[in-house]
Amino acid sequence: MFGYDEELSAARVAFTDRFGGASQPPYGELNLGSASGPDVEGVTANFRLVAAEFGVPAENVVRVSQVHGRDVHVVGPDDELPIRPMPRADGLVTTRSDVVLAVRAADCLPVLLSGGGVIGAAHSGRKGMYVGIVAATVDAMRDLGASRITAVLGPYACGNCYEVPEEMRAEVAERVPASYSETTWGTPAIDVAAGVRAQLAELGVEVIDATACTIESPNLYSYRREGPESGRMAGLIRKLVTR
Repeated sequence: MFGYDEELSAARVAFTDRFGGASQPPYGELNLGSASGPDVEGVTANFRLVAAEFGVPAENVVRVSQVHGRDVHVVGPDDELPIRPMPRADGLVTTRSDVVLAVRAADCLPVLLSGGGVIGAAHSGRKGMYVGIVAATVDAMRDLGASRITAVLGPYACGNCYEVPEEMRAEVAERVPASYSETTWGTPAIDVAAGVRAQLAELGVEVIDATACTIESPNLYSYRREGPESGRMAGLIRKLVTR
């Protein structure tokens, strides 16, 4: 179920793989994609499983409608759960310990953040990196009092595999130079994690690298490899209660 599952000083962070769930082929097994798509029953059951692993009710796993933008949704202390309608955003932050923040991906980079009693999660694909969703999430966390933030980077389509047109690479690299990459077969590519790592360094955020390549690993979902029948993985974070 979890390809990565660790406790930081103040948060539990995890990235799912594709095993241990209820989805049937072609989406098997642990598809955490859209609750309105063709695998509705599987996705619903899988989020219940994930919630149970984190020790919260399913409605306390907070998701957003991801749109590859820069908006961040703050889950307030008095917000009713589940949040309806689902916010259109690519970042989540909260000071609450009774919720799990979730971002979904199948080649984009999930980023989980913790510091000073605040947690955050960001969905950063190429577009999100370009517009600065991770920086926006860090800013929102600091607005809530976060300090000494640590970010954990999860599975994504790596810079050796994420092939793009030359014009796209040039445009993105002009804004985020560290993202400039080349595939192992010598064509233009973008390395989203390298770009985000550089953005976080500018913000003074410590980075833990838990990346793996979604395109290369059969244990992970990849839209690039599998097309529309690809499921989605999730990055998940819950604030730990300190005693």
